[in-house]
Amino acid sequence: MQSSSASVRGEIVIRRAVARDAKRLTRLVRGSRAYEGPYAAMVSDYRVGPDYIENHQVFVAVDAEDATDRVLGFYALLLAPAELDLLFVQDGTQGRGIGRLLVDHMKTQARAAGLDRVRVVSHPPAEGFYRAVGALPTGTARANPPAVAWDRPVLEFPIP
Repeated sequence: MQSSSASVRGEIVIRRAVARDAKRLTRLVRGSRAYEGPYAAMVSDYRVGPDYIENHQVFVAVDAEDATDRVLGFYALLLAPAELDLLFVQDGTQGRGIGRLLVDHMKTQARAAGLDRVRVVSHPPAEGFYRAVGALPTGTARANPPAVAWDRPVLEFPIP
């Protein structure tokens, strides 16, 4: 399994997240427009901590030409059970292929770990994106108030 590898697509580099990224990843989650309105409560207290980063496969997309190492997006892959736990792209950078790049990287990591599929419980507005990048619908995760007050689509990425 790669632990410090990087992938490059134009000016975007994907690297393994490190503990010092925790606050930036937390801000990205809490500030996401995808979680405005009725979805806001789900992420208002959410925290991506250094311990989470150290214990899971967390990778960040950064702009290679930005000296501040600005995080454009990130994902977290859980290996047991195989699940894409988090995937976020900075609001102002969506539509540039960063999400697709992160998913492709996740599939490579999953394949290297010997996984043949990766489950994702999607935020409802993100279902179309996951389908567009190859995830297949498998069911529905029922609401679990108060943490999650709505049903969520469950999809699966086949890992060939």
